[in-house]
Amino acid sequence: MRTLWTFEDFITAMKGRPTGQGSAPIGGISIDSRTVGPGDAFFAIKGDRFDGHDFVGSAAGHGAALAVVAEERLAGLGRMTVPLVVVSDVLKSLEALARAARARSKARIAAVTGSVGKTTTKEMLARALAPGGETHYSPASFNNHWGVPLTLARMPAEARYAVFEIGMNHAGEIVPLVAQVRPHVAIVTTVEPVHIEYFPDGIAGIAAAKAEIFTGVEPGGSAIINRDNPFYEALALKAIEAGVERILGFGENPDAEGRLVSAELAADHSRVVASILGREIDFVIGAPGRHIVQNALAVLLAAAELGADLEAAAASFADLSAPKGRGSRHRLHVGDDGALLIDESYNANPTSMRAAIAVLGSTAPASGGRRIAVLGDMLELGAESPSLHAALAEPLAAAGVDRVFVAGPFMASLWQALPPAMKGYYAEKASDLVPILGEEIAAGDVLMVKGSNGSRMTGVVDALKSRFAPPEIAAISDAEGPA
Repeated sequence: MRTLWTFEDFITAMKGRPTGQGSAPIGGISIDSRTVGPGDAFFAIKGDRFDGHDFVGSAAGHGAALAVVAEERLAGLGRMTVPLVVVSDVLKSLEALARAARARSKARIAAVTGSVGKTTTKEMLARALAPGGETHYSPASFNNHWGVPLTLARMPAEARYAVFEIGMNHAGEIVPLVAQVRPHVAIVTTVEPVHIEYFPDGIAGIAAAKAEIFTGVEPGGSAIINRDNPFYEALALKAIEAGVERILGFGENPDAEGRLVSAELAADHSRVVASILGREIDFVIGAPGRHIVQNALAVLLAAAELGADLEAAAASFADLSAPKGRGSRHRLHVGDDGALLIDESYNANPTSMRAAIAVLGSTAPASGGRRIAVLGDMLELGAESPSLHAALAEPLAAAGVDRVFVAGPFMASLWQALPPAMKGYYAEKASDLVPILGEEIAAGDVLMVKGSNGSRMTGVVDALKSRFAPPEIAAISDAEGPA
């Protein structure tokens, strides 16, 4: 087991009070007892739905080296088989450990925020930096008040690079997170009307909240901003006010330091020529979409600023594949030719929805097949929700979509805006679409499923994959029976 923290450094960082005889080195950090591995430290954080103190015994059973618990809960835990470290506040102790991890690190660090594309950009940047040395980055979308310190606390002291994703729903949430990360490079992917119901002053308020990331940039660091976004100038000004010394733009704008020269967009990849700080780079991206190309420009700028090899960074995109819920592709067993399912179900907002529709439009159905869009509600759009949903009718038509199936009260606005020939079915709940789609999907079709997490479109994807699984997989599933 690789030592992440010595017991002494761990205790010192948090100013915790150890009980028992635990002094073994710590190999990992977890806040979920289900994912605890042997030698991990388990932090019993109290969340909105669960209290980690109720799962200390489970963490011990999974081999935890110790558990960090709150003083006020100690008496109620009873006799434990795992050493405990007692603190006044478990989350604040995790934050203290995160700050200690950052203080000991010599890594070159990037932080990514933006209304759209944070996770993909983070993943691409980690991939681009990896050829140059050990690269630490947050799994999934660990971008909130517990995800950021958890990822920091897990950062090995030997890491050469690190990449962090920082998210927000409200103004003021980024400031304390970026103060922990203290990046050398801060990226704002774009500013769009996402979570807009929480911003009374509209999208300008969202831009100001995203600009909070510049407050934590290290002296001599860089801000990388979408040059094609209307809020570029406002963000650049905020970066200057925060003391950022180097401001770089990316996009098609001729003044962008990371400039798109050309892009050939195919159904499953893109060929790109870009000028990065005056150097022309020719590369292939294994995942499709104009938005992925835009992300790549920001990534290459960041890689250059962090001192990575630009050619190696660009070459890393060749075998990029879209992750689950963000464009991953699945073959459905329908007839002789099958059907193609594009899974975009992870989340949705007006910008990402349009990008996904464009990818559907660039994907040709097989002979006799159709393009089918299956869409769930986009949430947290406030008073603008009806118009933003209805406005999707235009990109759907431009993409040559043949049939549209929608679910959720907000999607009713799109349903009313669709021409009759495009209307497939409207359902109040996502699950109600499954039997309808089961009868609708035919050989040669290509369908794309997307919606906000709360619209539960991931369940539609899973149900379709199960219903149209190849016979051999379906037989195995039937043999195994219910879990």
